[in-house]
Amino acid sequence: MNVPDTLLYSESHEWVLVENGIGTVGITDHAQNELTDIVYADIPAPGKTLSAGETAAVVESVKAASDIYTPVSGEVIESNSALESQPALLNTDPFGDGWIFKIRLSDPSELDKLKTPDAYRSMIS
Repeated sequence: MNVPDTLLYSESHEWVLVENGIGTVGITDHAQNELTDIVYADIPAPGKTLSAGETAAVVESVKAASDIYTPVSGEVIESNSALESQPALLNTDPFGDGWIFKIRLSDPSELDKLKTPDAYRSMIS
């Protein structure tokens, strides 16, 4: 699995990739493995304002429903509408086509509270 080394991670297994003040958010491979087969995704609408740690989306798997939290605060500027018809993208390509939403960061200093790839790997091992 091709995972960019510029991702930052939350304790709750979301990742964010920030480019030019815009964060792309998804769930980690570890999270999708724990959830198993994802069959439904309720994603945030563009224009929604979120605070770091707030529930941004809900996914349902054959096992359970799970909240997805935003690792950073800001305004949702785009949602991955492909997940509405293909929620399994969260399983098959969590770091690529399975991204969930893009958010315009309102407080870039929140990135300092997230885990580096090495720190995240240590947490899940």
